[in-house]
Amino acid sequence: PRSEPEDTMWLIVLAAFLQCASAYDVDPEKLDGLARARVEVHVTLFYTNPRLCLQVKAFVVQDIPLYHNLVMKHIPGADPELVLLNHYYEELDRIALSDMTRSEINELLEKLGFYKKSQPEEEVPEEFRFSPAKDSPFKDERCLLYIDLFLVHV
Repeated sequence: PRSEPEDTMWLIVLAAFLQCASAYDVDPEKLDGLARARVEVHVTLFYTNPRLCLQVKAFVVQDIPLYHNLVMKHIPGADPELVLLNHYYEELDRIALSDMTRSEINELLEKLGFYKKSQPEEEVPEEFRFSPAKDSPFKDERCLLYIDLFLVHV
């Protein structure tokens, strides 16, 4: 027979394993062409759900401004999700953020290759300009600028 502390230890190990197993698994094939992302969230959830208030709200308010090619979009009624997009703003995947901590969301973005500045006003180094993409799919740089400006104003 096992002792109570031994049973408790196994429960802790199992809980840790399940936590790791439930984390988002990066599928390189599914995310081929990943170039940007947006966090969709219903802002009033911050006031009605205390857990979101502490974790996702802190991420939205303090961390999103530091990431290159990551924006927040208010969607009425939406649970917090990270929407992964290609250069043409086509959706590649959606990741629920409700059950993630702020540090888990930051770790995920790092794993996906997003560039994080130390200050919001900091310039993005040239080598990270297209981050998380490796480079531009557009042959003409003016085309890329036009598309970005057009979509910002739409």
